[in-house]
Amino acid sequence: MDVITKQLFALQDEGYKQFHRKLIPEIESNRIIGVRTPELRKLAKAIAKQSYAYDFLKELPHTYYEENNLHGALIPLLFPDIHQCIEEIEKLLPYVDNWATCDMLPPKLFKKHLDIVYDKIKMWLHSDHTYEVRFGIVVLMGNYLDQGFQKEMLSLVAGIQSEEYYIKMAIAWYFSVALVKQYEATISYFTTPVLDTWTHNKALQKAIESKRISKETKDYLRNLKVRN
Repeated sequence: MDVITKQLFALQDEGYKQFHRKLIPEIESNRIIGVRTPELRKLAKAIAKQSYAYDFLKELPHTYYEENNLHGALIPLLFPDIHQCIEEIEKLLPYVDNWATCDMLPPKLFKKHLDIVYDKIKMWLHSDHTYEVRFGIVVLMGNYLDQGFQKEMLSLVAGIQSEEYYIKMAIAWYFSVALVKQYEATISYFTTPVLDTWTHNKALQKAIESKRISKETKDYLRNLKVRN
């Protein structure tokens, strides 16, 4: 929609565009406008009050990276009902083509409906689409490693079979946070390796880099790395 694209370009930060294009090399540079996330979220709140906001959500696929991000930010604003919110997210997921859009997509609304969302996560994790799988992992990591945690969730993530870099990185990220928040339940996945060597070692590396793990635990985790 031209009116929304113009508003995005009005917020363009050329320096930020050049910086951001290096972070998401899988996106063609001419598809990146260069809009900082706080500005994009402010724009989403303003557009949500306009009648054309709903028309914008129907215009898939979008051309620009920021249009997808704006689309994701608009969904929980326009659809506060959890079932409608999930339905709209699932319309967008097939068009998500980079890790950054994927990782900013989960709405805060999910925390209020953990049981409903968990049923969907188990479906997303079995998708053939890279960023749908990653989305499921990111939602699990952000919402289910505290009061919503269940041991079976570790098995679900460990059981994902993929050679896709952005899925493997998400698995490693998930397990590194699980080592911080659910250490007792998670450590057995590393004492008896379950993950492939790259993901196993990457998860340990990221956990060791965390400031929330003691020096003694970090030393122990270093000894669990798999040597090639």
